[in-house]
Amino acid sequence: MNWLDKIERRLGRYAIKNLMSYIVFITGIVFALSYFDRRGFVISKLMLIPELVLRGEVWRLVTYIFIPPGTSVIWILFTLYFYYIVGSALENEWGSFRFNIFYLTGMIGTTIAAFITGYGATALYLNLSLFLAFARIYPDFELLLFFIIPIKIKYLAMLNWFFIVYTVLVGDISAKLIAVVSIMNYFLFFGKDIVARTKNNRQVYNNRRRFQSELPRNFTIHRCTICGKTERDDPKMDFRYCPQCEGDYEYCMDHVRNHEHIKK
Repeated sequence: MNWLDKIERRLGRYAIKNLMSYIVFITGIVFALSYFDRRGFVISKLMLIPELVLRGEVWRLVTYIFIPPGTSVIWILFTLYFYYIVGSALENEWGSFRFNIFYLTGMIGTTIAAFITGYGATALYLNLSLFLAFARIYPDFELLLFFIIPIKIKYLAMLNWFFIVYTVLVGDISAKLIAVVSIMNYFLFFGKDIVARTKNNRQVYNNRRRFQSELPRNFTIHRCTICGKTERDDPKMDFRYCPQCEGDYEYCMDHVRNHEHIKK
């Protein structure tokens, strides 16, 4: 990403280091406040609601990212800890500036979707994009599902992609838009690699098909020197080379120990 390199050289010093630590800490405080707020006043003041933003409540453009993703204490502790792991890992991988850009573009995507649809928005898809980015870079990282079953994060990412695709296919127009726009940061960072890998896989597939089509129909890999049997005649037959024969002479298992050795 040459454009990102140029921006980083100019603005990299303004990056917020350990960004996810601040987000997790503030989210924890918001959860503590909302836990005793039976009327939901705290959360209502933080949600991204386009109509209220246009009335002057501009803090909602930022504060929605601090809304806790649940009401259970155990779930929040697990979720915030996982967010911290994901954010820290991505920042270590990319550097503070690039991680800031990734998170910022995710916020911009969420904001655009909210203003187009007119509905309130949370950080659901923004956090989902963090999860997908982490799973792409660390696909074999293991989580304990239900705190018991170890499962690699790449399989959970597949479920999340299924959720996104399902939303795009069957959701209403606003749901489709939010699902696509809110993860545009993921494609901004990985889109080029995805396209390159797709082209490479297609090229490999085409080369394999062309190679197979150019092979003669009676082409065989193994042929017994004595009886002429090939793997086409008996797919279960094993073939071996005789170390005592001088040359590349291959035999089926019926003749590998029962033949006259060829000497030059």
